[in-house]
Amino acid sequence: MTADLLLGLQWGDEGKGKIVDVLTSNYDIIARFQGGPNAGHTLEFDGIKHVLRTIPSGIFHKTAINIIGNGVVIDPVVFQKEIEGLEKFNLDIKSKLIISRKAHLILPTHRLLDAASEASKGKAKIGSTLKGIGPTYMDKTGRNGLRVGDIELEDFADRYRALADKHEAMIEFYDVAIQYNLEELEKEFFEAIEEIKKLDFIDSEEYLHQAQKAGKSILCEGAQGSLLDVDFGTYPFVTSSNTTAAGACTGLGIAPNKIKEVYGIFKAYVTRVGSGPFPTELFDEDGATMARVGNEFGSVTGRQRRCGWLDLVALKYAVQINGVTQLMMMKGDVLSGFETLKVCTEYNYKGKNISHFPYNIEPENVTPVYQDFKGWQADLTGMTTYDELPIELKEYIEFIEKEVEVPIKIVSVGPDRKQTILK
Repeated sequence: MTADLLLGLQWGDEGKGKIVDVLTSNYDIIARFQGGPNAGHTLEFDGIKHVLRTIPSGIFHKTAINIIGNGVVIDPVVFQKEIEGLEKFNLDIKSKLIISRKAHLILPTHRLLDAASEASKGKAKIGSTLKGIGPTYMDKTGRNGLRVGDIELEDFADRYRALADKHEAMIEFYDVAIQYNLEELEKEFFEAIEEIKKLDFIDSEEYLHQAQKAGKSILCEGAQGSLLDVDFGTYPFVTSSNTTAAGACTGLGIAPNKIKEVYGIFKAYVTRVGSGPFPTELFDEDGATMARVGNEFGSVTGRQRRCGWLDLVALKYAVQINGVTQLMMMKGDVLSGFETLKVCTEYNYKGKNISHFPYNIEPENVTPVYQDFKGWQADLTGMTTYDELPIELKEYIEFIEKEVEVPIKIVSVGPDRKQTILK
């Protein structure tokens, strides 16, 4: 049996949570494979908006098992609050949510290290969410980290103390003023650890191997977006993990030849949070309208997202490195009302037009080359079939399909799970 992947193809915030929620009824297992609690997946149904940070987006479906894979980093305090927030919905979390023993833990001192590191950079900040995610992945690759499986060991408290002491020495090295009460933070941390112990820990690679042998269907869920991949994104303005398809193999222990469909999620325009290059970014009324109509504010951080026209150079790149087999276009409804839409089809890179994604897309090197499209005025939010969509939107969709050579199978026309058109 194979596994399918679901990935964001831009700088995150593409709407992955909604699509996982829409697709979950087709799968026995939903498995999150990378990222930390800075990634907020928003789901909306029955008039209620839900924001998940660490828990996979299949948690609201009665039959799906949800796995937090080894590639994820978990903040026990945030995780506990997330579980508490779901209690009012009467979900059987104990039987539906399991955690890989190999997933790494975010310590309170990881968050402090994050804050000290970012403060020391001054104007060169990379836009960290200050959730401790970068330092946790640094400890993982530096072979210093604590994992969920360590909680089961008798000397866990000693292991924690040794790492936290090392972190405090590093914080002093940054020589910046950050205020904190570590004793209070640690009390909260260890209380949350006790709550995590109530869930089942698994060797997720073995669990998934047996599930595949048993014919179970698996959907692997990514966080952030492909252009934030630590290897293939706009480095150093990236996240600290592999957000691309390869990350599902290392973040869950699933072999590459067991992956079948790769669902790629993208917005009908582009957004970005924090620092970093963004060739099609808009600084005019069009950009402000996208942000306002699209409610472009981070579901976890609350940060306003930068907005711009669709970038096909970047989209083709993300499709290529992920091996995307099906596309899903989100927020087409946000573009209703624009007289003219622009799509970036090439970059002028150092005076020469190119159609591939180069090493450096900083504004001094890259200027977008646009093609204009006629906009549509219709309100899409009540439409339920592809035939109902305005001809201008269909032409927009067909152009994208032709350029990236992958079919768009889903068009989202609103945040609710019912506002989803199958093509």
